[in-house]
Amino acid sequence: MKVKEIMTKDVKSLSGEETVKDALDIISRLEISGLPVIDKDKNLLGMFTEKDVLRIILPGYLTQVGAFVYGDDPKNIKNKFLNLHNLKVTEAMNKAVETVKEDTSLSEAARLMLTKNVRRMPVLDANKKVTGIISRYDVLAGLRRIAEV
Repeated sequence: MKVKEIMTKDVKSLSGEETVKDALDIISRLEISGLPVIDKDKNLLGMFTEKDVLRIILPGYLTQVGAFVYGDDPKNIKNKFLNLHNLKVTEAMNKAVETVKEDTSLSEAARLMLTKNVRRMPVLDANKKVTGIISRYDVLAGLRRIAEV
C-alpha cells in the first residue's frame, strides 16, 4: 500500500503569516498538535506544532547539565504568552520537516515516523508540492487494512 492511498488530501495548513498566538488558537480549535505551513503555490515552508510554542514559553535544555530547566513564575509565563501576538509562525516553526512522496510505501512511512520521531508528515508530489498529509494514526490504520484485522 502506498501513502497516496491513505493520506488526508484536504490538508489543513497555515500560511506562515499568522501570529503564533493565532496559530495556537487554530490548532487548539482543531484539537490537533500541529499543522504544516504551506505557501499559496503549495510549497512546504515548515511545520508548526505545540512543541514550538512550548519552546517559546519555557527555556530550553542546558547542554552543560543535560537537564530541563523551567520557570513556573506565572507572571513570566503570562508575559511570554502575551508576546505570542508579536511573533510570526515563520519565526517559530520547524523548517527541517520530514516528508514522504505519494508513492512511498506505508512500511517506509512508518519507519521514518519511528526513526525520526515525527507524528505527521506532509506528502509531496513529483514537483515537491504538498498534496496531502499522513499521521501515525493513518499509517497504523493502513497497516491494519493490509492485515485485514
